[in-house]
Formats: sequence, C-alpha cells, structure tokens
Amino acid sequence: MFFNWVFAPKAKQRSPEEKSALQAKLNNHTLYEFKRCPFCVKVRREMKRLNIEIAQKDAKLSKEYEKELIDGGGKRQVPCLRIDQAGESKWMYESGDIINYLQSNFS
Repeated sequence: MFFNWVFAPKAKQRSPEEKSALQAKLNNHTLYEFKRCPFCVKVRREMKRLNIEIAQKDAKLSKEYEKELIDGGGKRQVPCLRIDQAGESKWMYESGDIINYLQSNFS
C-alpha cells in the first residue's frame, strides 16, 4: 500500500465541465473491492490515472457489502464492477476486463 501511494499514477487533466459530465455517467457504477487486494489496487490506480471517481464498497470489512456482492454477482470475488442500467445490474469481474471497460468508456 505504501508503494502504491509513492508511485501513484498522474491523473489525467479534465475540465470541470468534462469531469461533471463523466461523473453523471459514473453515478450508476460501484466497485466492490478489498483494500489490500493487488487486483483491486490495479483497478483503483487506473481510476486515478483516468481521473474518475466510482463509489467503492469494501466487501471484506462490511458484511452488508459482501452480501450485496454475493447476492447480485453470484460470488465473493473482487474486484467487481457493478453497472446499473435500465433497471438491470451487470456484474463485471476480472481487473483486466474492468480496466478495459473504463479505458474504452471514460478515457
């Protein structure tokens, strides 16, 4: 965790208008994670690099969040990105898939 802080990626510069528009798109996203999970760290670093904010829920510290993850996604695996659209929830596992999704939709 210390090295993650020391070698944090540089955030992409965005105008306030662009940041606001992106945040509106991200309001229906939630990242389920464990703080010390290396794959979760990888996803959070990409979020920092893209200069985006997604609601984060630590499923290791909260039984409520863990239950949401298992009931919704079907398994207790992190990182998991929940995307709510049109009344449906899509649960995306695997850090590589999540990073590809973030890069293709929010770069």
